[in-house]
Amino acid sequence: MDLPVTAPLRSQPIRDGRILAGLLGRGILESRTPWLQEQEAEAHGLRMVYSLFDFSDRGWADADLGEVVTAAQRLGFAGLNVTFPFKQAVIPLLDGLSDAAAGIGAVNTIAFVDGRRIGHNTDVTGFAAGFQLGLPDTRPGTVLQLGCGGAGSATAHALLGLLDAAQVMLYDPDPTRSAALHGQLAARYGADRVRVTDSPEESARQADGLLNASPVGMSKLPGMPIPAAAIEARHWVADIIYFPLETAFLAEARARGCRTLDGSGMAVHQAIDAFAIFTGSKADQDRMRASFFAFEAASFD
Repeated sequence: MDLPVTAPLRSQPIRDGRILAGLLGRGILESRTPWLQEQEAEAHGLRMVYSLFDFSDRGWADADLGEVVTAAQRLGFAGLNVTFPFKQAVIPLLDGLSDAAAGIGAVNTIAFVDGRRIGHNTDVTGFAAGFQLGLPDTRPGTVLQLGCGGAGSATAHALLGLLDAAQVMLYDPDPTRSAALHGQLAARYGADRVRVTDSPEESARQADGLLNASPVGMSKLPGMPIPAAAIEARHWVADIIYFPLETAFLAEARARGCRTLDGSGMAVHQAIDAFAIFTGSKADQDRMRASFFAFEAASFD
């Protein structure tokens, strides 16, 4: 694999105004991404068919990932979005990575270009933009981040590199993941700005903000990433999950008087960047955000 590569703005050439794209993951049937991408494409005079490849729903094994990517490429897809649990597992299947994806070590968008598979990551800018819009008067300060997988790698880079967090404390039930992310972040941003914790409840007392970057709280994995008693009114609390948009974590935080940030901002802004990769066209931020919130109304028509 050649690392890194200069990322092209567009995947396959658009033929007859039609584009094929899709999303790889587990438990994604409630995803709003098909709606977002197809609605925006229509506004640009394009016809996009965006498919969900839910490995759980289709009974596929993780080991089938390579065959699915190959099939999409052969069918002429412009590209694929990638979500839990494949953001890191997909990397060995690619021919190259953009600078952002190489630096983060995770991919959320694949572009098929001239017979090659190029991995991108639009989660970093997506989370940063969502944070600035959703919590406009908030400085991150010291952050306890819960979850150190592919999405957690992106949010930690956004916190330290774009949002100027003072320090990020990392927790993951799998200590090998938190250790790996710690090493990556410390090398880039300095060892004094990142540390690993094995006691999230204790670290929450030292934190200004709490961020759930784990899948805990999704419809397919309900629950809380940290005990409710660890949440204090002084915390800002964010969750990257958007189905459901109101997770138990955010509901508890709001009940305790915290400033909260749901996953809509990150979802919309990473989709804006992915749209540009798939089509070569710039998505309209306000229109795509309106489409995100129109999804529920459309679902009940």
